[in-house]
Amino acid sequence: MPLLYTYETETVEDLLTILAANLQKRRLEKGLSREALFMMSGVPAPTIAKFERKHTISLASFVAMAKALGYGDDIKTLISKPLFSTMDELETINKNQKRKRGRNEFDK
Repeated sequence: MPLLYTYETETVEDLLTILAANLQKRRLEKGLSREALFMMSGVPAPTIAKFERKHTISLASFVAMAKALGYGDDIKTLISKPLFSTMDELETINKNQKRKRGRNEFDK
């Protein structure tokens, strides 16, 4: 049986919109221009603007900006805890904690 997580009803675009809005809000709260965030993070100001408008950015750039704004610890804890909805799923998670490779659960 495949392990599918359906806890959230938001689309990927919804989540990207939230991340972009949150980053922009944190930047403005600190009184930083895009150019200032560029100087702190190394992410070019046009890339920051594109992310804030179109929600498109590399993961490395997003992490660099979040770290520059003081959210490095939050990035490190993102998806750090296993999620489960049934006891069977928890047992599978516990059994697979030391695995180094996955397997295609959809073939079963």
